[in-house]
Amino acid sequence: QVQLVESGGRLVQTGGSLRVSCVASGRTFSSVAMGWYRQAPGKEREFVAAISWSGGSTNYADSVKGRFTISRDNAKNTVYLQMNSLKPEDTAVYYCAAGTTAYSVRVGTIGSWGQGTQVTVSS
Repeated sequence: QVQLVESGGRLVQTGGSLRVSCVASGRTFSSVAMGWYRQAPGKEREFVAAISWSGGSTNYADSVKGRFTISRDNAKNTVYLQMNSLKPEDTAVYYCAAGTTAYSVRVGTIGSWGQGTQVTVSS
Protein backbone atom coordinates (compact mmCIF):
# COMPACT_ATOMS: atom_id res chain seq x y z
CA GLN A 1 0.00 0.00 0.00
CA VAL A 2 1.17 3.51 -0.83
CA GLN A 3 0.47 6.43 1.48
CA LEU A 4 -0.18 9.71 -0.34
CA VAL A 5 -0.06 13.30 0.91
CA GLU A 6 -1.04 16.21 -1.33
CA SER A 7 -0.05 19.83 -0.97
CA GLY A 8 -0.04 23.11 -2.87
CA GLY A 9 -3.72 23.87 -3.20
CA ARG A 10 -4.75 27.49 -2.71
CA LEU A 11 -6.84 30.36 -4.05
CA VAL A 12 -5.81 31.54 -7.51
CA GLN A 13 -7.32 33.95 -10.03
CA THR A 14 -8.87 32.95 -13.33
CA GLY A 15 -6.17 32.51 -15.93
CA GLY A 16 -3.52 31.84 -13.32
CA SER A 17 -1.29 28.85 -12.76
CA LEU A 18 -0.75 26.49 -9.86
CA ARG A 19 1.23 23.33 -9.20
CA VAL A 20 0.01 20.76 -6.71
CA SER A 21 2.21 17.96 -5.43
CA CYS A 22 1.74 14.51 -3.97
CA VAL A 23 4.42 12.75 -1.95
CA ALA A 24 4.21 8.98 -1.63
CA SER A 25 5.57 6.62 0.97
CA GLY A 26 5.25 2.91 1.60
CA ARG A 27 5.49 0.60 -1.41
CA THR A 28 8.05 1.33 -4.08
CA PHE A 29 6.75 4.50 -5.69
CA SER A 30 8.48 3.94 -8.99
CA SER A 31 6.53 0.72 -9.59
CA VAL A 32 3.04 2.24 -9.46
CA ALA A 33 1.09 4.45 -11.81
CA MET A 34 -0.18 7.72 -10.39
CA GLY A 35 -2.96 10.10 -11.13
CA TRP A 36 -5.12 13.01 -10.07
CA TYR A 37 -8.86 13.20 -9.54
CA ARG A 38 -10.98 16.12 -8.44
CA GLN A 39 -14.31 16.62 -6.76
CA ALA A 40 -16.29 19.85 -6.90
CA PRO A 41 -19.06 20.63 -4.39
CA GLY A 42 -22.18 18.63 -5.17
CA LYS A 43 -20.49 16.65 -7.91
CA GLU A 44 -18.95 13.22 -8.24
CA ARG A 45 -15.22 12.70 -8.16
CA GLU A 46 -13.82 12.82 -11.68
CA PHE A 47 -10.63 11.76 -13.38
CA VAL A 48 -8.14 14.50 -14.27
CA ALA A 49 -4.83 12.93 -15.33
CA ALA A 50 -2.71 9.79 -15.04
CA ILE A 51 0.93 8.86 -15.57
CA SER A 52 2.62 5.50 -15.92
CA TRP A 53 5.26 4.26 -13.49
CA SER A 54 8.07 5.37 -15.82
CA GLY A 55 6.47 8.67 -16.77
CA GLY A 56 6.49 7.61 -20.39
CA SER A 57 2.73 7.49 -20.77
CA THR A 58 0.21 10.11 -19.72
CA ASN A 59 -3.46 10.70 -20.33
CA TYR A 60 -5.88 13.48 -19.50
CA ALA A 61 -9.52 14.29 -19.20
CA ASP A 62 -10.76 16.29 -22.18
CA SER A 63 -11.65 19.19 -19.90
CA VAL A 64 -8.02 19.77 -18.91
CA LYS A 65 -6.13 18.61 -21.99
CA GLY A 66 -3.71 21.30 -23.16
CA ARG A 67 -3.92 23.19 -19.85
CA PHE A 68 -2.77 20.67 -17.24
CA THR A 69 0.41 18.58 -17.18
CA ILE A 70 1.10 15.61 -14.96
CA SER A 71 4.67 14.62 -14.19
CA ARG A 72 6.59 12.59 -11.66
CA ASP A 73 9.99 12.49 -10.02
CA ASN A 74 10.67 8.95 -8.87
CA ALA A 75 13.81 10.02 -7.02
CA LYS A 76 11.61 12.26 -4.84
CA ASN A 77 8.60 9.92 -4.66
CA THR A 78 6.52 12.83 -5.92
CA VAL A 79 3.91 13.37 -8.60
CA TYR A 80 2.93 16.83 -9.76
CA LEU A 81 0.00 18.44 -11.50
CA GLN A 82 0.84 21.71 -13.23
CA MET A 83 -2.35 23.64 -13.92
CA ASN A 84 -2.34 26.58 -16.32
CA SER A 85 -5.08 28.83 -17.66
CA LEU A 86 -7.21 27.99 -14.66
CA LYS A 87 -10.97 28.50 -14.83
CA PRO A 88 -13.58 28.80 -12.08
CA GLU A 89 -14.89 25.36 -13.08
CA ASP A 90 -11.52 23.90 -12.06
CA THR A 91 -12.41 24.69 -8.44
CA ALA A 92 -12.40 21.40 -6.53
CA VAL A 93 -10.63 19.24 -4.03
CA TYR A 94 -7.81 17.54 -5.91
CA TYR A 95 -6.95 13.99 -4.90
CA CYS A 96 -3.82 12.03 -5.64
CA ALA A 97 -4.32 8.38 -6.57
CA ALA A 98 -2.15 5.32 -7.10
CA GLY A 99 -2.89 2.28 -9.25
CA THR A 100 -1.36 -0.55 -11.20
CA THR A 101 -1.29 1.13 -14.61
CA ALA A 102 -2.16 4.55 -16.02
CA TYR A 103 -5.22 2.94 -17.63
CA SER A 104 -6.40 1.44 -14.34
CA VAL A 105 -6.01 4.85 -12.67
CA ARG A 106 -8.03 6.44 -15.47
CA VAL A 107 -10.91 3.98 -15.12
CA GLY A 108 -10.99 4.28 -11.36
CA THR A 109 -9.25 1.13 -10.19
CA ILE A 110 -7.40 2.88 -7.39
CA GLY A 111 -5.24 1.24 -4.75
CA SER A 112 -4.58 4.31 -2.62
CA TRP A 113 -6.03 7.80 -2.23
CA GLY A 114 -4.63 10.92 -0.67
CA GLN A 115 -6.64 13.18 1.61
CA GLY A 116 -7.02 15.95 -0.97
CA THR A 117 -5.95 19.55 -1.41
CA GLN A 118 -8.35 22.43 -2.11
CA VAL A 119 -7.93 24.46 -5.29
CA THR A 120 -10.16 27.49 -5.65
CA VAL A 121 -10.22 29.61 -8.80
CA SER A 122 -11.80 33.03 -8.37
CA SER A 123 -13.66 34.65 -11.22
